[in-house]
Amino acid sequence: MDKNSAIGLTLIILIFLGFEIFQFGPERRAEAEKKRAQDSIAAIEAQLVEEEQAMLQEVATQEQASPDSTHETTAETAEINDSLAEVKRMQEFGDFGAASTGEDGVVSIENDLLIVNVSKKGGHPISVQLKKYQTYDSLPLLLFKGNENRFALNFWTKNKNVSTQELYFQPSNTGFSVSGDDANSLSMRVSAGSEKYIEYVYTLTGNSYMVDFDINLVGMDDVVERNATTLDLHWKQHLPHQEKSLENERNNSTIYYRFSDNEVNYLSERSDEAEEIKNDLQWVAFKQQFFSTTLIAKDGWEAPTAVETIHDEQNDSIVKVCDAKLSIPYGHRSMEQVALQFYFGPNHYSTLKSYDLGLEEMIPLGWGIFGWVNRFAVIPVFNLLKDTGLGYGIIILILTVLIKLVLMPFTYKAYMSTAKMRVLKPEIDEINKKFEGKDDPMAKQQATMALYSKAGVNPLGGCLPMLFQMPILIALFRFFPASIELRQQSFLWADDLSSYDSIFNLPFEIPFYGDHVSLFTLLMTISTIFYTRLNMSMQAANPQMDQMKWMMYLMPIMMLGWFNNYASGLSYYYFLANMITFGQNFAFRQLVDDDAIHKKLQENKKKPKKKSGFQKRLEDMAKERGYQPPKK
Repeated sequence: MDKNSAIGLTLIILIFLGFEIFQFGPERRAEAEKKRAQDSIAAIEAQLVEEEQAMLQEVATQEQASPDSTHETTAETAEINDSLAEVKRMQEFGDFGAASTGEDGVVSIENDLLIVNVSKKGGHPISVQLKKYQTYDSLPLLLFKGNENRFALNFWTKNKNVSTQELYFQPSNTGFSVSGDDANSLSMRVSAGSEKYIEYVYTLTGNSYMVDFDINLVGMDDVVERNATTLDLHWKQHLPHQEKSLENERNNSTIYYRFSDNEVNYLSERSDEAEEIKNDLQWVAFKQQFFSTTLIAKDGWEAPTAVETIHDEQNDSIVKVCDAKLSIPYGHRSMEQVALQFYFGPNHYSTLKSYDLGLEEMIPLGWGIFGWVNRFAVIPVFNLLKDTGLGYGIIILILTVLIKLVLMPFTYKAYMSTAKMRVLKPEIDEINKKFEGKDDPMAKQQATMALYSKAGVNPLGGCLPMLFQMPILIALFRFFPASIELRQQSFLWADDLSSYDSIFNLPFEIPFYGDHVSLFTLLMTISTIFYTRLNMSMQAANPQMDQMKWMMYLMPIMMLGWFNNYASGLSYYYFLANMITFGQNFAFRQLVDDDAIHKKLQENKKKPKKKSGFQKRLEDMAKERGYQPPKK
């Protein structure tokens, strides 16, 4: 290496060393200084513990040597114990050591709709009661209750992980009650020293299920570890059993969340699930069958967020355990505020929609066209009927009649298709007899289709009208079990239209059926079988359709097991729909002249007909198999 190269290499090394010292020197010195301070604090704390233990040992020795002087050393011993306890608290909670002890208790805030009990330990709501609702056994309805529910900020201070769940907060007042448009606030504050505290502020308006919840972090920039960019919020709830059917509750309870792009997603309702969400969120909700607790961040939740649902089959008092771990941005400023909101309330579509946060997406109204039918047709009509003050059994009856009237053109078209097939039944029977014993199903099918084509009958004419009715049928299948309006509303022998009705409780459980007999489900099944039999009797005999006929009869039997534990309002609706269909078909039968239909079909045969594409394909397939149609 020549001299110039050596000088250049030396300069490069010096530049890198200088840059390293200039760039990272202050940080490293700060870290070293911080570590020295922490080591000094730890050494002082350890020395204090040793001194206190030595003093205790000395006192114990003196007491053994001179029992009569025990009363003289009691105060001194108590003082030493207090000092030891204080040191231990400082070791465990850092600057929040003094707040790690306090007096248990709750502070109640109340409005027209809610009673929120805030615990002094942890400063969080320990129970929420919805004043306008009760459980299935007429007890006050609590969204959650007890110390097993968790809501805590977790952060590091002086190498100690502190949770506000273990700290005692000081309330600003003894609670309040507001009504109408009035509002009031409760402050819960935990101190870490002079002008250093965490404050929870709950603001309640008299006529709202929404509670404003602000977290104020004052002077915490010197308390929270310097390298922390977020504070962890751990939120956990045990959802209590509130409804008649625990199985239905569990199948409709889970965690919902909304992304920053307004898309709503959720964990599985049927099984336990855990997920780490990599995108920012707007809100997270612990959803029960008819009620929800939702935590909303006005500025959004930063990713990642971990959510999990767990249930215990052996614990009938708890529906599920919902757990969420969220992140709150922290900028180490002397004063920071996190603006949040709680929604404690019912899963009522209009109420949730009024907040314009997409909360109504938690109500399972169905996807795609089924959800549109519910949102823009069923719910508006249902709400209009509800405002009349009629009982919900009568409202379902009127709703069913209106829906059947709207669907009557489709029902009539399906009936006319069935009537045409019925008047052609003798000719179909002749075709079946002609090909009886012949192993040529394609030829028989071709002859049948030729008859339909000449008569102008579409064999799918009865199916298409039914297909157009399916969106409404499926939409109502989702609507009734999710409608909180039907909750605990009785009709005839059903005491709750949102749950199953039972006329007899079995002393045992039948697999795939249950331990009770639902009369509405039984009536729905019987009427469906009768309707199926009526339709089958109108069709032409076809041995190859026997298996399909058994399938048609099997479906209502399977539905008997599915619907036995389902909402009785839904079974009641399907039973009414079947009975109205019977009435419509009876009316059509009186108004429609089969002879006139037969005469028209015979006239159609005389008209020249162009082969349909379907018929041509059948003929081509028959020719490929060696069949030659008879010459005219």
